[in-house]
Amino acid sequence: MDRLKAMQTFVQIADQGSLTKAADAMGSSLPAVVRSLAALEAHLGVRLFHRTTRRNSLTEEGVRYLESTRDVLAAADAADLALTAEAREPAGRLTVTAPVLFGHMYVAPAITRFLARYDTMHCSVLLHDRQVNLLEEGVDVGIRISPLADSSLVAQRLGTVRHVVVASPDYLARHGTPGHPRELAHANCVRVHPNSTAPWGFEHQGKPFSVATRGNLDFNHIAPAIESCAVGMGFGLFFSYQVLPHVAQGRLKIVLDAFEPPPTPVNVIYPHARLLPARTRAFVDWMKAEFTGLAL
Repeated sequence: MDRLKAMQTFVQIADQGSLTKAADAMGSSLPAVVRSLAALEAHLGVRLFHRTTRRNSLTEEGVRYLESTRDVLAAADAADLALTAEAREPAGRLTVTAPVLFGHMYVAPAITRFLARYDTMHCSVLLHDRQVNLLEEGVDVGIRISPLADSSLVAQRLGTVRHVVVASPDYLARHGTPGHPRELAHANCVRVHPNSTAPWGFEHQGKPFSVATRGNLDFNHIAPAIESCAVGMGFGLFFSYQVLPHVAQGRLKIVLDAFEPPPTPVNVIYPHARLLPARTRAFVDWMKAEFTGLAL
């Protein structure tokens, strides 16, 4: 039994006063209306109408059920209208995650502009440098700087960022500019957890290779590591967007760019869904427009 359809049929019978008039009003057949009412009464275990040859009148149970049924049908119509309105103008709550520094520098301003356009939306922004599990942590959309390995997610490319080695002009003046990554093995390198002991990756003529580095300073956050390099502590390996302001100010200089590995993709990711909510679809489209041609 289609319960909602049966309830609609019941209301029509009550409003029209007969099964035949209800069938005409609904554009249905009389046998279909009879079957629908019989199924609803069997489901409820009560009679809803006193039947006569001239008119159907509500039983006491029918009177009570009619009021509740009208409320249910009104709520269903309201829910449909709300979703239809959202399809035209996205509304509701959206939880978004992004890496801390990239989120601060690029994602947060883009979301601010998004909310200025869609003021019926509410965004909660979670900035983490760990990889957030969208499904387990109830997150709608993520901005991730890495290739996508999780088949339960959809990824759409926003752009790319580079892995770059930097040092301050003062440090390079004192220790020289390296011509090959292997020279970093004998230099002071500022590292970042959790991979502070991992070799640094490079590529030459399409062939990847790595260099083990050493140093007397490491951090669990990017920003102080960058600042240490900027004041002359040594070399650092960072994503290009993380150091661009310092490079623009002349506090850091990119070296060994001929040996950089391939750029890393920046993706907007979200769970697979046959029917993507309008608010998610609008956000993804907005971010793609915001970051078109991103190549940092």
